[in-house]
Amino acid sequence: MSSDIPTLSHKPRVAVVFGGRSSEHAISVVTAGAVLNAIDREKYEVLPIGITAEGRWALTADAPERMAIADRELPSVAELAESDTGGVLLPVDPANREVTVTEPGQVPKALGEVDVVFPVLHGPYGEDGTLQGLLELSGVPYVGAGVLASAVGMDKEYMKRVFTSFGLPVGPYVSIRAREWENDPGAARKRIVDFAGEHGWPLFVKPSRAGSSVGITKADSLADLDDAVAEARRHDPKIIVESQLRGREIECGVLEFEDGPRASVPAEIPPAEAHAFYDFEAKYIDSATGVVPAPLSTKQTERVRELAVRAFDAVSGEGLVRADFFLCENGEFVINEVNTMPGFTPISMYPRMWQESGVGYAELIDRLIQAALRRPTGLR
Repeated sequence: MSSDIPTLSHKPRVAVVFGGRSSEHAISVVTAGAVLNAIDREKYEVLPIGITAEGRWALTADAPERMAIADRELPSVAELAESDTGGVLLPVDPANREVTVTEPGQVPKALGEVDVVFPVLHGPYGEDGTLQGLLELSGVPYVGAGVLASAVGMDKEYMKRVFTSFGLPVGPYVSIRAREWENDPGAARKRIVDFAGEHGWPLFVKPSRAGSSVGITKADSLADLDDAVAEARRHDPKIIVESQLRGREIECGVLEFEDGPRASVPAEIPPAEAHAFYDFEAKYIDSATGVVPAPLSTKQTERVRELAVRAFDAVSGEGLVRADFFLCENGEFVINEVNTMPGFTPISMYPRMWQESGVGYAELIDRLIQAALRRPTGLR
């Protein structure tokens, strides 16, 4: 990758885009607050743009202090949107990067050009290639994975298929697509029961395209299955069912440097004693945290870092990913998933792993923006 950054006659303008229509809306707002608080204002001009839960783009207050979880209450874009502005529009002309604001009955107001977008959306309609496709059409550089890697990284079924094709070890799973469940739920349920007969209970029933452990249920027996499927399908009509892998949860960050991707020191997620597993409440409300660096042998550390970079390459990653593994009782690592835009608050695992690897939070943000400025849009 070339280290040359396009020469700009002005301070680069970064649009931090956050919120969105997914069930991870609030976590995206929290992430954006952390990024806005840490980004170097001497080096970059910042434009915060929120997407409401209904999908409206809006200018928001540049107020990181209002974007945190307070007293177990989750923040939202609607609370931050500037009341006197209408919708925000990105250009779809690659020759024009000017952002405009529209109001009913008014001439659109130009806000000036954006040099790079930092999309800190999590989940569908933001982390799954949809926003990345819009930015590609607009010709606006952006932080993180491209369209393909974002889509693969969001769909747990296809992610596992890609990993398998690249020789990465994955755990047993069965995928149930929307049409299959809707047309013949009895047959679909039998597939899951047969899977449990082969691999045992408990099973983890998940939305195929969601993150932050939203919609996941640990089904301990057949009696739990229908409710677990209903909960997963509430977030995504396509679900994935995984057998329980017994072992330790290990995570590793990958960051793209000028000479290619590198892996951080790994972290370990200890069992959340008050929770059935490392679920949304454990992660974000009760602030369960991991151990960085993970207490692994030198050989184990080298192995998981190698697998993390291989996973990054397998999905055609760009910028960053967090790769999640199980260190099974037989001593082998199995990859569970990658996140192409992981949680990014200073206490999130991805920044913490890089902090322990010698790259602080502000430097991490700067590296990601600079990498996006170097990278052209389009086929690459």
